[in-house]
Amino acid sequence: MKATSNPCEMLGLIISTAYVETSLGLIKVEADEEYLYSLYFVDQVMPPKKRQGQMMRHILHQLEEYFKGTRKNFDIPVNPAGSTFQQMVWEKLSEIPYGQTITYGELAEQCGGPAYSRAVGSANGNNPISIIIPCHRVIGFDGKLVGYAGGLWRKQWLLEHESGNFAGKQINIQFP
Repeated sequence: MKATSNPCEMLGLIISTAYVETSLGLIKVEADEEYLYSLYFVDQVMPPKKRQGQMMRHILHQLEEYFKGTRKNFDIPVNPAGSTFQQMVWEKLSEIPYGQTITYGELAEQCGGPAYSRAVGSANGNNPISIIIPCHRVIGFDGKLVGYAGGLWRKQWLLEHESGNFAGKQINIQFP
């Protein structure tokens, strides 16, 4: 993961946008030819900013494999914009194995101790690269599903998908 200031504000950076229609709703993907910058659920499609390049096709192919259940790990270079602390939390999230969960308390311990619980929760909630930086794999101390910006029903779906408890859940890639 490469730390950066807001990549959308970097001079000369050309971001392409694609939309992925899934059984969880619409996902917006923003990338250039080097990095994925954001991936999150949206309510509506906006016109893409430029033609889709090789990196975008690579990202969409891996998402399709993930939703089909044939991909467990992503090899997409990411560059989420955030503070040094957020970058550290997102790096820790990326280390949670497919099909497994950890608690917010365990994540806070990995990021400096229990005093960082709120900051960890905030960083987790501000993760700009959903699914690939798997913030959905963090659960409450009692095993309950809490805190997912995309909605708890999506978090549950993703966790069930990763545990193999899905039947015929498909994804279609659509370019507007």
